[in-house]
Amino acid sequence: MRTHFIQRSLALLLVFMTATAAHGAGQRWRTSPHPEAAGSGLSGACEDARNFLLGAASADITGPAAEVGMMGYGMVEQQTSGIHQRLRSRAFVIASPCNGKRVVFVSADLGMVFQAVKQQVVERLRARYGDLYTDDNVLLSATHTHSGPGGYSHYTFYNLTTLGFSPQTFEAIVSGIVASIVRAHERLAGGTLRLSSGELLGASRNRSPEAYLLNPASERARYARDVDTRMTLLRLTREDGTEVGFIDWFAVHATSMGNDNTLISGDNKGLASYLSEQAQGDGFVAAFANANEGDVTPNILGGTNGGGANDFEDTSISARKQYDFAAKLWAEAATPLEGGVDYRHTYVKMDAVDVAPSFADGTPRTTCPAAIGVSMLAGAEDGPGVGQEGVTCSGTGNAWGQFSCSLTTTPCQGEKPIALETGSMRPFPWTPEVLPLQLVTIGNLALVAVPFELTTMAGRRLRETVETALAPTGVTDVVIAGLSNAYSGYVSTREEYARQDYEGASTHFGPWTLAALQQSFDTLATSLRDGAGVPAGPTPRDLRGEQLSLQPGVVFDDKLLWVDFGDVVTDAKAAYARGDTVNVTFWGGHPKNDLHVEGTMLRVQRREAGGGWTDVATDADWATRYRWQRENCVPTLACSHVTVTWDIPADAAPGTYRLVHEGNWKSGWDGNVRPYSGASRAFSVR
Repeated sequence: MRTHFIQRSLALLLVFMTATAAHGAGQRWRTSPHPEAAGSGLSGACEDARNFLLGAASADITGPAAEVGMMGYGMVEQQTSGIHQRLRSRAFVIASPCNGKRVVFVSADLGMVFQAVKQQVVERLRARYGDLYTDDNVLLSATHTHSGPGGYSHYTFYNLTTLGFSPQTFEAIVSGIVASIVRAHERLAGGTLRLSSGELLGASRNRSPEAYLLNPASERARYARDVDTRMTLLRLTREDGTEVGFIDWFAVHATSMGNDNTLISGDNKGLASYLSEQAQGDGFVAAFANANEGDVTPNILGGTNGGGANDFEDTSISARKQYDFAAKLWAEAATPLEGGVDYRHTYVKMDAVDVAPSFADGTPRTTCPAAIGVSMLAGAEDGPGVGQEGVTCSGTGNAWGQFSCSLTTTPCQGEKPIALETGSMRPFPWTPEVLPLQLVTIGNLALVAVPFELTTMAGRRLRETVETALAPTGVTDVVIAGLSNAYSGYVSTREEYARQDYEGASTHFGPWTLAALQQSFDTLATSLRDGAGVPAGPTPRDLRGEQLSLQPGVVFDDKLLWVDFGDVVTDAKAAYARGDTVNVTFWGGHPKNDLHVEGTMLRVQRREAGGGWTDVATDADWATRYRWQRENCVPTLACSHVTVTWDIPADAAPGTYRLVHEGNWKSGWDGNVRPYSGASRAFSVR
């Protein structure tokens, strides 16, 4: 995230601080043995195994398309007002017959996967499948789009600028993720996995290059660039040759759309998935997952609103770079994965980790209660906020930094002047302190699932730690699966932290957070290598029912007396050429009345020879846009106009078309919600 959760909302922050200044509640912890105590799936019966059971599917997770704060940029005024493309959860179930183990990998078009989402997804899977799917073998990751509805965390900090918790958003996400996993489970069939990787250049740049340069010169000399340009792709193919799909990991922010965009969008990674799936068809599932993108921007052409210089154009450029390179890797994928599936999972109280000298600087260190630094308010270089980056307690003469440090800092947080100690809020911390760490191996591929955004060099160090521990098992590729299973800010290297750029100021648990992660993942990797178990760790909080919500609801929908819902306000022209844009405005209802999950708010239809109409596009397509706008119709403010837009593709078939809007309106008399639809005039496309 960029100009995040407090930018332009300091007054709102103070309100929440006052409202939650209450006595602390006791913490409940437990420690239990890890259920996985059998031998590693990388040896023995699985050593040369190449056969897997594979299933993949996707589902709709699009939340309310109007009047919900968006998740990512942390701006109160950035509220949803329509749909550019629907959001999807893409699930993959991979099982190894050689040892009977399986894993779920999900890539969801979300800003992040919050802890409550993972908790309730696993709870619902348990209700359906028993112990088949658990915390241990379910990995949920986010693409990190900043253009989706927010309000779906159970922790206050992440709901500050969304006016609290949004049950409708939360349910759309949880039920959609579960649906995608269930569908993938039901499609399990024998198949093989192949791996491919390569360097994608010109698709990313480091947005904090000065902080990166603080890393040791000898370490930087090992790498050609200050961002990870490596893309890793896993290709799934059934025994009969049917292509199931692929999972692609590439480190870059999904922030081509800026903080002035209010249309729901999967951003560059969502579009890349759409392009891949459209090209393959027939249920093909393409996930463009994220990695260590903490200091990596897609906006190679510049931009100052958090996104690119032109939201839609820059999104298309970034998406097509990723799509084209993934298509190349997919075609070249020839290296079969060998071995079984295995995994380790533990919960760690990240604010109280004792770090051994060997993982720190030769001295015993510890992590800290979660806190954000003053420089977090300043945002990142391509999305500036309030103040400036680099405000530190280092004594270098920065007047604002010294003043801030005189008011609030702790020795544990080092150079960080604290803006808010989220971990010390009452009755509950405002950000999670007990966090899941997960390591998954699929043959000789290892996935390091972290609930953070790691910077480029932080990701490299963590990968190297895991690679070293797993080397005897034959693991050849290690991928950081970022933004997974929960979320609690960034992780920078110790050297980058000292500068207190945006990423360092957003490293919640202090300067030795990365060292704590390396130590914990070394334990996970060693236990997996040796076939040993690991402690379950402390139980994370379940905060359902503890959320404050100021989300506006729909009281009723209104219209002028002489019109009906679905009637046209502004109609299409009689004829268009390819490349033109069609805009039609309808009298509509509020989209919160019905999210149309797995459906659509619009249809582009072509007339068939027999006189019927066939859909050629919906609100899931790149060429369409659904926009909602509140209208003042005296004596109420409850009227809505809906504008449906279609950019006619250059390859559109000539013929007769129309635009259709489908929605729901809420009665002020009985409170019932009723469907409606409307259609434009028929028009020709030449």
